[in-house]
Amino acid sequence: MAFGEMPRRKAHFSIAVAFLMLGTGNSLFIHGAEVAAEQTQSAARPVGTIKTISGNTITLATDVGSDVTILVQDTTKFVRIAPGQRDLKDAAPIALADLQTGDRVLVRGNLHSDGKSVLAVSVIAMKKADIADKQAREREEWQKHGIGGLVSSVDATKSIITIALPAIGEKKNVTVHVSKDTILHRYAPDSIKFDDAKDAPLDQIKPGDQLRARGTRSTDGSELTAEEVVSGSFRNIAGTISALDTSAGILTVQDLATKKPITIKITAESQLRKLPQPVAQRIAARLKGFPPDAQSSAPASGATNPAANAGQEMNPNGPPPGGSGAGGSGGTGRPGGGVSGDLQQMINRMPAATLADFQKGDAVMVVATESGANGVSNVITLLGGVEPILEASPKGSASTILSPWSLSSGGGEAATP
Repeated sequence: MAFGEMPRRKAHFSIAVAFLMLGTGNSLFIHGAEVAAEQTQSAARPVGTIKTISGNTITLATDVGSDVTILVQDTTKFVRIAPGQRDLKDAAPIALADLQTGDRVLVRGNLHSDGKSVLAVSVIAMKKADIADKQAREREEWQKHGIGGLVSSVDATKSIITIALPAIGEKKNVTVHVSKDTILHRYAPDSIKFDDAKDAPLDQIKPGDQLRARGTRSTDGSELTAEEVVSGSFRNIAGTISALDTSAGILTVQDLATKKPITIKITAESQLRKLPQPVAQRIAARLKGFPPDAQSSAPASGATNPAANAGQEMNPNGPPPGGSGAGGSGGTGRPGGGVSGDLQQMINRMPAATLADFQKGDAVMVVATESGANGVSNVITLLGGVEPILEASPKGSASTILSPWSLSSGGGEAATP
């Protein structure tokens, strides 16, 4: 939960005192008071990651997606702050030679006469290694103290959200308590990037939304007092591929629930996996109510996809993996073995597939964005080899056990929900 990284702020910055805070997708938040002196129209405040350094020239890959050339002057001042540091009082003076590729920087300066380069007045930097360390700590925090599931109900007057955890073969609800101090973020409807998430009040969360929360869990696990909540509206689709264009990254799925075709698009952030047949059969057995010790003898249901046999054999009795991804629901796997309660944990351990590994007629389960360009949703997770699972779960309801929190590397401040 991957799961990840606070939302990027896109604004024109006029600041006297700037502070930068690492977000869950390596974004920097910049806040401050307006300067009393009037800023000229040539003022520039690019924010991004250092791509190259050559002499007194820095190429900056900005958060808006373009490269900017930064021209360092003799009078340019450099300081470094730690991720999470909220002001410059403890900023350490550094030199240009102390900067490295991959460091995050805010540059204050003015546009050069060429209208493209920026003459740097000051550079505020975060060390790449410090960012990675902070992300690792936050990712661990989300994995230890985070849960995720579908929103069942929202009581804004009591500041309570009820979510259903995505457990296989059982339903468990958790009551999430929010307060004025709880950080609330929400995904943009057309984006699977956690960097694009924005601050959002509680009343924007609706039943059916995917939600991930981090905080303090009650002893019996039925309640959580949230420090941070990340939510979004996503589409859960289960069906068969009716059309496929691998060159364009477009496929059409005949949805089992609505009986209608749905066109979806693969992006660079999409996660594609294919379940090995034994794993799909074990999950199907859980959905049918077989006890864990009976899974090995449970009959396979329906036809299977031969391509799924090429997948890596999984150990569904093993502990949930660590690493990237916010998909974990804080250890929802049950004692005594059996398939983990969070299918996303298993998916994260599998080798990646490509769209060429899928073909017309394959059964798939999909999590996608609510909307996208031309009404085509972007794929978050595409899972193949699921024929036994769909036959064990009528009307395509099995798709809801998938989680979108595999984006980047974790949820909330950890990386990318």
